[in-house]
Amino acid sequence: MALLALALVALVRARPGLSPAVRCALAAGIVVLVAFELAVAAREGWLGWKTVLPLELCDAAMVLAVITLLAPRRAAAEMVYFWAGSGTVLAMLTPELPWEFPRWEFVVFFGLHGLVLVAALVLVFGLGLRPGPGAPWRAVLITAAWAAFVGLVNLAIGTNFMYLRHKPVVVTPLDWMGPWPVYIGTSAAVALVLFHLLALPFRREWREARGKA
Repeated sequence: MALLALALVALVRARPGLSPAVRCALAAGIVVLVAFELAVAAREGWLGWKTVLPLELCDAAMVLAVITLLAPRRAAAEMVYFWAGSGTVLAMLTPELPWEFPRWEFVVFFGLHGLVLVAALVLVFGLGLRPGPGAPWRAVLITAAWAAFVGLVNLAIGTNFMYLRHKPVVVTPLDWMGPWPVYIGTSAAVALVLFHLLALPFRREWREARGKA
C-alpha cells in the first residue's frame, strides 16, 4: 500500500490529466471490496442492519474517502487525511481480526483500510488538497462531535462503535490508556498529538501564508 501510494501520488503530480481516472479507480476499489463483503455476509446469513452502519471511525473515513475521490473538496480531504493517518493506520497495526492470510476477511480488511490510506495521500499530496491552518484543531473538534453522535447511537441500540462502551477483545493501544472511561479521554489526547504530527509537513507553508497576510 505504501508503494501504491507513492506511485499514484507521483503519477497524478506528473500527469494531472490522469487524476480523474486514478480517483475513480480508488473509489471503485473501495466500493467493490465493500460490496464483496456485504455479498458474502448476505450469503452466510450474518448481514444485519447494525453491520452496515458506517459509524466506526475507519468506516466513516471510508465513506468520506469515496465521496471526496468522486467530488474532491479541500475540507473533506483534510478529514480523510487525519482520520486515515491516525485511526486507519492504528487499525492496520493492531487489527481486531481473528483471521490470517489468505482468508478473504484478512484481504478485505487490509485492502479497504489500505485503499483509504492511499486515497488520503493521493488527495493531499497528489491533488494538492492540503490541510489549511488550524487543521489539527478542526479535526479534533469534528472527531469529538462524531464520537458524541456515535455514543448516543451506542446507548440507543446497545452497540459498541468506536469502542466507546468497552475495549476490544484483542490487545490494542487502548489497553495502555487506562480503564473505561479514562481511555476515551486519553485516546482523545493521543488523537490531538497525532493530528499535530500529521500536520507537520504543512506548517512551513502555513507560516509563509501568515507572513504574506
